[in-house]
Amino acid sequence: MELSSFSSNFLSTSEIVHVGRTRAYFSLLYDFSSVRFSRQLNCFGGSFLRNYEASNNIYMAHKAVISSASRDNLAAETSFHHMNGINGSSSSLGYRNLRVLDAFDDVYEGVVIDSERLPDSPTSFAAILRFSLSHWKKMVKPLSMFGKKGIWLRLPLEQSDLVPIAIKEGFEYHHAEPGYVMLTYWIPQGPCMLPANASHHVGVGGFVINYNKEVLVVQEKYCAPANRGLWKIPTGFVLQSEEIYAGAVREVKEETGICTEFMEVIAFRHAHKVAFEKSDLFFICMLRPLSAEIIVDDPEIEAAKWMPLVEFVEQPLIQEDSMFKKIIDICIACLEKRYCGLSAHHMVSKFDGKSSSVYYNVINMEDVNCIGN
Repeated sequence: MELSSFSSNFLSTSEIVHVGRTRAYFSLLYDFSSVRFSRQLNCFGGSFLRNYEASNNIYMAHKAVISSASRDNLAAETSFHHMNGINGSSSSLGYRNLRVLDAFDDVYEGVVIDSERLPDSPTSFAAILRFSLSHWKKMVKPLSMFGKKGIWLRLPLEQSDLVPIAIKEGFEYHHAEPGYVMLTYWIPQGPCMLPANASHHVGVGGFVINYNKEVLVVQEKYCAPANRGLWKIPTGFVLQSEEIYAGAVREVKEETGICTEFMEVIAFRHAHKVAFEKSDLFFICMLRPLSAEIIVDDPEIEAAKWMPLVEFVEQPLIQEDSMFKKIIDICIACLEKRYCGLSAHHMVSKFDGKSSSVYYNVINMEDVNCIGN
């Protein structure tokens, strides 16, 4: 018997249901406002006494099959659930005490399982996860017009023993961070439409040149044998939730001790299948030095210095690399006001209400000179 909820301020009644041959009852009521069932089952010669009480919660009996089978089989087939009003998660009031995992809906008809309310026992987790998957697969139109699609399961490091259980139930790895692993499950038939894990690394390089036409350069301790002895600009990866320009300023400070001010993005490179088959975006940023004393305090940097621009450009490895030589040519053109880079401008979009950095160049149309920040 499948019971859909209905609204009532208070209800107390009892119903005698005769157990005969196996029958399934389906009720599709569209008013999901406020119903609560607290139920007791008592067997009296083939009949069950059900007591209902109504309050301000939503409950539903999901595909309860009443039959003349044994008590254990009946308990396995019958389960009444408490719906939380967000995603239809429930707690069983039947014999097996099964419930749907605590979760909430995302905006794409998906389910995000609450990682802070997972069962501690692997045995309980296996049974409840299986029951939850069955529930989400069978959600009907009054709850979701198109049914559930993707399920996100974040398992913290301290509960890593639950990973094999989720994999056995059909979950797949999505990504991992130091404190957790994320798994996903796609319900509909056909290709999975969940967004893939992050596909790019984002790197930055700081081109810093002083008033003496000297470039701030470093030598790395760990590099390919072919790059031994190369003096290069400071580079590194942008951190999570860090702006491109802020990452460039930070990397220069960490590697050389030089404080700088961001001017503009000169160019960027887009390469594929770089590290762990990920694509790579690398931004070259023009920075103005605000200090002069070099202090190397980075375990990955062998040395740092101010190098005359001409000497820097004439390095054999620079001359032999057409891409890097082109970037240096662009930087020099920018210094001579023959090229305009991209400045960062902060704007707020009404689509999400968040502040973003929009990079674009500003040109003085009278003399075609670049306008800095």
